[in-house]
Amino acid sequence: MRKYNKKSNISGSIIKEARISKNMSREELSNKLQLMGINVERTFIYKVESENKILKDFELIAICKILEIDYKKLENELEEI
Repeated sequence: MRKYNKKSNISGSIIKEARISKNMSREELSNKLQLMGINVERTFIYKVESENKILKDFELIAICKILEIDYKKLENELEEI
């Protein structure tokens, strides 16, 4: 598995911050993803937020849509690498 600085993704901390700011549990986020047709459990969210899980593009887009994460924030995170 490819990693950067021992991380599988660079968006996990942004996702966690956005989820907490919306007072949403991992279970609630996984339920919203399931309603969009993306079958994931709360453990998936935990692994993403811990930067131990690679995200597929459609998963990242759906999470950003649910949590109202601006793609520019992800781009800024990438620029810091």
